[in-house]
Amino acid sequence: MISTPKTPGVYITELNAFPNSVAPIATAVPAFIGYTPRADYRGASYYNKAVKITSFAEFQAYFLLDNPPPPAEPARQYSPAYYLVAQNAQPDSGQFVLIGGTYYSIVPDPSTVYYLYNSIRLFYQNGGGDAYVVAVGAYGAPSHRPASDASAPIVNPNVQLADLQRGLSVLLKEAEPTLYICPEATLLTVADNGTLMRGMLEQAEQMGTALCVFDIIGADKPDPVHYTQDIQTFRGNVGQNGLSYGACYYPFIGTHVMQPAEMDFTQLFGGDTAQLAALINPPAAPNVAVAALLEMILTPPAQAMSNSQLQAGLLNASQSYRTIIEKVLECVNVLPPSGAMAGVYAASDNSGGVWSAPANRGIVGAVSLPIQLSDAQQEGLNIDADSGKSVNAIRSFKGAGILIWGARTLDGNSQDWRYIPVRRTMIFLEQSIKLAAQPYVFQPNTADTWGAVKAMITSFLTGIWKAGGLRGATPDEAFHVSVGLGSTMTPEDLLDGYLRISVQVAVMRPAEFLTIAIVQEQAKSD
Repeated sequence: MISTPKTPGVYITELNAFPNSVAPIATAVPAFIGYTPRADYRGASYYNKAVKITSFAEFQAYFLLDNPPPPAEPARQYSPAYYLVAQNAQPDSGQFVLIGGTYYSIVPDPSTVYYLYNSIRLFYQNGGGDAYVVAVGAYGAPSHRPASDASAPIVNPNVQLADLQRGLSVLLKEAEPTLYICPEATLLTVADNGTLMRGMLEQAEQMGTALCVFDIIGADKPDPVHYTQDIQTFRGNVGQNGLSYGACYYPFIGTHVMQPAEMDFTQLFGGDTAQLAALINPPAAPNVAVAALLEMILTPPAQAMSNSQLQAGLLNASQSYRTIIEKVLECVNVLPPSGAMAGVYAASDNSGGVWSAPANRGIVGAVSLPIQLSDAQQEGLNIDADSGKSVNAIRSFKGAGILIWGARTLDGNSQDWRYIPVRRTMIFLEQSIKLAAQPYVFQPNTADTWGAVKAMITSFLTGIWKAGGLRGATPDEAFHVSVGLGSTMTPEDLLDGYLRISVQVAVMRPAEFLTIAIVQEQAKSD
């Protein structure tokens, strides 16, 4: 408004007809931390930077290898190496094949196993959208030898605690991510994994913006009898702080993310064709077609065949080779569920709101589980009287398939924070209101400001209540907003510059236990 007009005339002043409003924040924006084939774009490095992506195509542009022009084959983005190790008897656990009367365990080169790439593929398969990626390094060199113990958890020496911690610290400057996902944390040692998880929970609690989604070491090949030891180890290592900001899922999931075209003979025995030949073209049962193909691999002719053509030829020529590739793919496709869960969270939020439990839902791409949990077995995961650290089970049900069968945080003994949708709803409400209140910083601490703030928050919460996010038959039963002198502030608060707002909400809780009472009624006489 012109306060001192100097020229006679008519002046128009536009006034705001509507008060400020609360803009809801996004609720399912995961931040993935881990290793990628590369991290650059247009000549600039993006290692140890939080890069926001909105699609798998954007992830590919920043973090995946460029495909050469045709007719060259596409770049191999992820090439885990596997070995077949002869056993004296049928192995008790893990994948194995029987060739020529001998059992062979399928054992990875631990230095070549990574999870981030396939986890992001699962994220988008399950409904993911916006995400952040913090690439902490490229893939390391292979060790050119199999793991010494096929039954032990995989520990990749190229996955370093310091790298992942550095990636986590990058997120201190990012308030938008609402989920912390680190799939390769299970490739650390148990001690380093615990250190990382505790750091993630402490940071999440400090920022108040994100929920950490954890996987469990040993959940890829659980012992059918002693699997609970892995659960107890996890509970002992995750610490005691920030538990309401963490959730865990068990076990790993078998998928079809990696396709047969992404696996070939170069990933067997470290590319040593001689060792492969001993299995698929043994002297006792020679195969002429296989021998010719192996020779072309060792000594390429002038008109060399591509690897995919040689792979197709070996698959057609040898049943043993087909079996090996199938079993290796099964190993590669057993993945931690955290990436898929981030996608499920996004899909659940989009369909029902952040207050809907991301449970009793299927996982797109999940086709098997390494362990089939029963009701009795899940009891110890869902409720632990000693630690209260609940672990959400992923289970297979006849006629329904593989479902997420739990919605608890790690703070399972807390009446306030035991449920994931409660914690995530409160993060959503707190951060939305916090951002909306920022324009009122340095405004006069008067009744006009108090009324504007109260009206803004009340309007926002009324909308959440109408959408089904708060309990109560009326808005008065669902929430209460107080601000002002005598209710939330004292004269001393005014002198000290404090504007205090009290917001009470009745958050929706999932119906975790449905009890149906059936009473047999006596027959009545006519």
